[in-house]
Amino acid sequence: MTDQQALRYSRHVMLPSVDFAGQERILSSHVVVVGMGGLGCAVAPYLAGSGVGRLTLIDDDVIDRSNLQRQVLYRESDIGAAKATTAAARLRELNSEIDIAAVTVRLNAENIHDLFKDVDVVVDCCDNLATRNLVNQACWQQQIPLVSGAAIRFEGQIAVYPMRADTPCYQCFSQLFGEQQLTCMEAGIFSPVVGVVGALQATETLKLIAQVGDSLNGSILLYDAAHATWQRLQVARSATCSGCSNSAA
Repeated sequence: MTDQQALRYSRHVMLPSVDFAGQERILSSHVVVVGMGGLGCAVAPYLAGSGVGRLTLIDDDVIDRSNLQRQVLYRESDIGAAKATTAAARLRELNSEIDIAAVTVRLNAENIHDLFKDVDVVVDCCDNLATRNLVNQACWQQQIPLVSGAAIRFEGQIAVYPMRADTPCYQCFSQLFGEQQLTCMEAGIFSPVVGVVGALQATETLKLIAQVGDSLNGSILLYDAAHATWQRLQVARSATCSGCSNSAA
């Protein structure tokens, strides 16, 4: 770490549990963010600002006027531009010292393993069950910790899946329900909720990388913004899970 980096990240270094060693881990880490919508726009600035050495942003969508209510990395002048490319450009203005890559293709079974190569943590900020299950399967197979978040209406949830044999994967949880019947477009989303969830995803991601604190590890944190309440639920490993029960990590 250079003197300039020590100054830049001094508020991390001052934390005894982080110190220089934890910040060095952050600087040498590679994190993938899947989805640069509301959650991704909240997660990515904290990861970039904290000095994550390599940051890969994956999203094949373009910016729409309705996104501006909650996707705070974008401006009116960005409407019609690619989300990942625009977000990467904005984050480089925040931290020009890190490597930020924009991937504007849709994840599929053919490209996901290459995109997840040499990755320390994957942050799932996408908005559909099929992609979430695909991301989960790749993380399980490649033993990459997964930090998952979701938000709709006034509700949000955050979970961490370490992808170990003694902990559940995302599909242990998602097999209990089907695809969300209503999207944010149809059900609405209170804009600050994505910020709350995204900030917590960034927190859990940095904790994993810096090796500090206690992770959610197989637990789901539920947030009800309308009633200002939190709940923490433990997810059980499923013996019939199609994601992690039929193959060894």
